[in-house]
Amino acid sequence: MRNKLLVAVLILLTAVFTSDIASARQKAPKKDVAIQLYSVRSLIGSYGNYQNDYTAVLKSLSEMGYTAVEAAGYDDGMFYSKSPEQFRRDVEAVGMKVLSSHCTKGLTEAEIQSGDFSESLKWWDKCIAAHKAAGMTYIVTPSLKVKTVKELDAYCKYYNEIGKRCKQSGLKYGYHNHAHEFKKIEDQVVMWDYMLENTDPEYVFYQMDVYWVVMGQASPVDYFEKYPGRFKVLHIKDRREIGQSGMVGFDAIFKNAETAGVESIVVEVERYSFDVETSIRMSLDYLLEAPFVKASYSNK
Repeated sequence: MRNKLLVAVLILLTAVFTSDIASARQKAPKKDVAIQLYSVRSLIGSYGNYQNDYTAVLKSLSEMGYTAVEAAGYDDGMFYSKSPEQFRRDVEAVGMKVLSSHCTKGLTEAEIQSGDFSESLKWWDKCIAAHKAAGMTYIVTPSLKVKTVKELDAYCKYYNEIGKRCKQSGLKYGYHNHAHEFKKIEDQVVMWDYMLENTDPEYVFYQMDVYWVVMGQASPVDYFEKYPGRFKVLHIKDRREIGQSGMVGFDAIFKNAETAGVESIVVEVERYSFDVETSIRMSLDYLLEAPFVKASYSNK
C-alpha cells in the first residue's frame, strides 16, 4: 500500500511539473529561431549518412517552436537524399522554412598553387542551383584547416569567387568558425582575422559560432566591434544545452547583435546532458524566455 501511494504521488508531481513547463512555454513569446539539423544527427543522420526519414523529427522541431532549419545533409544536388524541391516542401509542410545549409568543397593542391579554381567552381555552380531550388537564404562553409599563409590566401580568393556566384543567384555565402581559427598560421597571422580582412564583405559573411569563439579564448563582442556588420548569422551554442555552462555571455552577445549585423540565429547542440529532444527543447526555451533575445533579427 505504501509503495502504491508513493507511485501515485510521483505520478502527480510529474503531471504538475509537465503542466508547469507547458504553461511556461505558452507564455514565452514566439521568436524566429532556426536549428542546425546536425543537432538531431542521431535521429536522422548527417553529411551522407542518413539512418531514418526526417519527417517526424521536423514535425517535432516545429511543435517545440523552432521556425527554420539549417541543413547538414547536402550531397550531389540532394538534401538528405531528397530533391531540393522535396526537402523544401517537407520543411514547409510542418510550418518551418529552409534557412541555410552547411556544405563545402576543398581545393586541390594544384588549384592552390595555380590560383585557378575553375574545376571546383563547377561543383559550386551545381551546389548553388540546388540551394536556390531548396529556398535557401545562406550557404555556409562549415570549416577550413590550413597550414600555410599561402593556402589561407588562396582560400580567401576562392571564397570571394563562391560568394560572387551566390550573390548572382540571390543567395549569401558565409564561413563558420571553430576554435582553431584563433591560432596563428606560421606564427604570422591569426587565421580568422586574416580571413575577415581578405574576403570581400560584399560576397562573404561570417557565421559566428559563439561557443567556439570563447573556446578559442576570444570575445564575440570584441569581434563585433572590430568587424561590424560581418556576422549575419550566429550559431548559438554552449558546452551542452544553451545557457547551461555559464561560460558564454549570451546577454552581451545579443545586446550587440545590431553592431554584428545579425539577421538570423541558429541553435546547435553538439553534446547533451539529457536525451536529444529534451536538450534541444531546453536550448530553445532558454532563448524564448531570455529578455535580451529579440523576436526577430530579420530586416524583412
